[in-house]
Amino acid sequence: MSVPDLGWAPPAAPSGGGRAGDEANYYFLGGAPTAAPTREDARAFDVTAIRADFPILSETVNGKPLIWFDNAATTQKPQSVIDRLVHFYQHENSNIHRAAHELAARATDAYEDARGATRKFLGAEADENIIFVRGATEAINLVAYAWGGKNLGHGDEIVITHLEHHANIVPWQLIAQKTGAVIKVAPVDDAGNLLLAELEDLVGPRTKLVAATQVSNALGTVTPAKQIVEIAHRYGARVLIDGAQSVPHLAVNLQELGADFFVFSGHKIYGPTGIGVLYGSEDALAETPPWQGGGNMIADVTLQRAVFQGPPNKFEAGTGNIADAVGLGEALRYVERIGLDRIAEYEHALLEYATPRLAAIPGVTLVGTADHKASVLSFVLDGHDPVEVGKALNADGIAVRAGHHCAQPILRRLGLEQTVRPSFAFYNTFDEIDVFIDAVRRLAERGGPKA
Repeated sequence: MSVPDLGWAPPAAPSGGGRAGDEANYYFLGGAPTAAPTREDARAFDVTAIRADFPILSETVNGKPLIWFDNAATTQKPQSVIDRLVHFYQHENSNIHRAAHELAARATDAYEDARGATRKFLGAEADENIIFVRGATEAINLVAYAWGGKNLGHGDEIVITHLEHHANIVPWQLIAQKTGAVIKVAPVDDAGNLLLAELEDLVGPRTKLVAATQVSNALGTVTPAKQIVEIAHRYGARVLIDGAQSVPHLAVNLQELGADFFVFSGHKIYGPTGIGVLYGSEDALAETPPWQGGGNMIADVTLQRAVFQGPPNKFEAGTGNIADAVGLGEALRYVERIGLDRIAEYEHALLEYATPRLAAIPGVTLVGTADHKASVLSFVLDGHDPVEVGKALNADGIAVRAGHHCAQPILRRLGLEQTVRPSFAFYNTFDEIDVFIDAVRRLAERGGPKA
């Protein structure tokens, strides 16, 4: 059922939409550009107009303009997403997939429209492949407990990488304990590059699943996700790709990538918290039983048995996070209006600008210098605990993450327990990087207590 136009419409793209051409993004499949983009190259990207779309960027912290360099933890929200949420609660709020009244139709249309927007954004085959969950963590747990609980047995192997967030480690440890499966870990080199040949050596006839991040949240390493999928599929293994850190920065086409499962969180890509996505291929979802039981996911129930609907409803028991799914749909449209290729190019220029300037500060050691990176610029400063560095930067209005970033194995592989992690988004500026570099330099020059 379609609904009448209630007056809400998205704003025009602040920077004129995406660039023509369908060449692969250089982070994803196409290799690095021949020359790093410069500050001058990025002038065509209208970051001033984009920043005007984000009201929180006008905030001050400790009397200084807010510099939000904690984008790998969460991103800020454009006014169009905020407006879409308000519009939903003012004009569409209802439960979905039930009732014959007008608001139920409006809410259902808005929710399913968001699913369609997500399918389009990811290049998935059909809306039925898109399952709304609370976030990437819940999506991975759904696959681990539902798919893994059915398809893993004693001695079966799960291959992960040393780069993983805890959310792509702990669920597999838990299901391995239940099923008797064995976890193997693909290594990285000292720069944080995934060693693909070593991963390939780990995959074999006993491998049932390969679970790998596409972009490391701690180092920013971009992994060769398509090659990982191809290696796993040679042995008939399923593949889960954690896209929590890749979706905001890289062009992803799931039909080209070929992953069986793909997950991400809405709040990492300018959408609300509490909403995320699990993509599953038709074959993979057919192998996956329901994870939770309740309303919405059933076709018929008696006191003796239940008949379940097909995907996606099969995996969306109960009342979901309707409003925030709608907000996620608008966030993805907002990103599309700007163009992920243009976003990736601009963010790459930011990273290329910041990296040598930070590395030149005496006492700074960069952590994670892989050949292909996105967004993240982790470091440590001699004589300073990372948390103290984070507090000092906060005094200048600069928000960074300091700690282990829910990625202790990769930091320990590099001999560390914590780092300072600035991470960039397309609303950040070169001037903000200059302020950040100056703040770190002042801190390095005045010294501090030993960690």
